[in-house]
Amino acid sequence: MRFCVLICIAPALLFAQVKTEVPPVIPTAKPVTVERIKIHGKSLEGNLEGNAVDRDAIVYLPPSYAKDKKRRYPVVYALHGYSIGAEQWSGEIHTPQTVEGAFAQGAQEMIVVLPDSKTVHNGSMYSSSGTTGDFENYVAQDVVAYMDSHYRTIPQRSARGLVGHSMGGYGATRIGMKHADVFGSLYIMSPCCLAPMGSGGPVNPAFAKAIEEVKTPADSAKLPFGARAQLASASAWSPNPKNPPLYLDLPVKDGVAQPAVQARWAANAPLAFVDQYISSLRRYKAIAIDVGDKDGLKAGSQQLHDILDRYGVPNTFEIYQGTHTSAVAVRFQNYVLPFFARNLCGATAKGSCQ
Repeated sequence: MRFCVLICIAPALLFAQVKTEVPPVIPTAKPVTVERIKIHGKSLEGNLEGNAVDRDAIVYLPPSYAKDKKRRYPVVYALHGYSIGAEQWSGEIHTPQTVEGAFAQGAQEMIVVLPDSKTVHNGSMYSSSGTTGDFENYVAQDVVAYMDSHYRTIPQRSARGLVGHSMGGYGATRIGMKHADVFGSLYIMSPCCLAPMGSGGPVNPAFAKAIEEVKTPADSAKLPFGARAQLASASAWSPNPKNPPLYLDLPVKDGVAQPAVQARWAANAPLAFVDQYISSLRRYKAIAIDVGDKDGLKAGSQQLHDILDRYGVPNTFEIYQGTHTSAVAVRFQNYVLPFFARNLCGATAKGSCQ
């Protein structure tokens, strides 16, 4: 039996915590206010892994926020990749510098939020699972509701943008399809995990055995990157409340592929369910997808774009020069935030929506 055991995901994600190109500092940029807060996740309560329910988040408030007390702002929610949390994500995209740089270059002001979705096995996959917790609805409901009740946001979908990179790109794709009633514009950066797992190389017995022997979070922390990523995926896509201590089912057991588990993973692949959400995707004012020309995830991004084109769903797609992570900070400043400034209502001096 042959099965792709995270081989499809791991090569691109191996670069998750790396140095990225830093755009030049813009001398005229005004400072934003940075707030590090906790957001309670009602959607995460009772999760079997014991992942924190009160989650870290970083909020960037625009330069005018403290002075213009009557103004309300659109909000961009930016999702991090696998193996990192919000704090590491801020380092990769070089915030607050890139947020300040985008505003200095003409992007209208908005609030930017980096929620944290790191878990026991290093990533939630932004999915709905009783094992990890429902991170899909944590982002789409809990985080959004918190921001609307604690900050001067414009509390409507046309003033909310969702963006993510790598695992966060998967999250932006998945959440974007399922929660078009919450967000109004969507930017997908180098998304992982779009396609159903297919045939790959032979199962590595030592790899499979190491995963099966994990019993505690400490055991998980000792695993190599790919093995740990498989546990994260299994926690998200094949949870099993009757299978302690990890409460998940693995796609390979005792060296034998498990078709029923593989089918559950396939059911969580956006390219497998995108056809069901075309009407939702049509609701977005704008959708953008980008990926580096040296990124192993380029093919999946291209397929997603092609499917949207096939259905006549307006979207832009760009293959730029770069690896999976090299240009992410430059892209965030010069492409992502300007995209939302153009497409979110309220991104004007008056901060109003028609």
